[in-house]
Amino acid sequence: MKERIVRAVAGILVLISILLAHYIHENWLFLAGFVGLNLLQSAFTRFCPLEIILDKAGITNHKH
Repeated sequence: MKERIVRAVAGILVLISILLAHYIHENWLFLAGFVGLNLLQSAFTRFCPLEIILDKAGITNHKH
């Protein structure tokens, strides 16, 4: 469950960043870059700030 939420939030942030860059200012692309870098580093370090937030919110991984 947590992995799906993390992926969904990352995807939403990237899409919002692209829309804001198109309609507001190109510097919003830095948000998409930050999200991408965070996803990349979490693949190697297994550290993801959103997962910590989800843990504190009581959201866990459920096996079917």
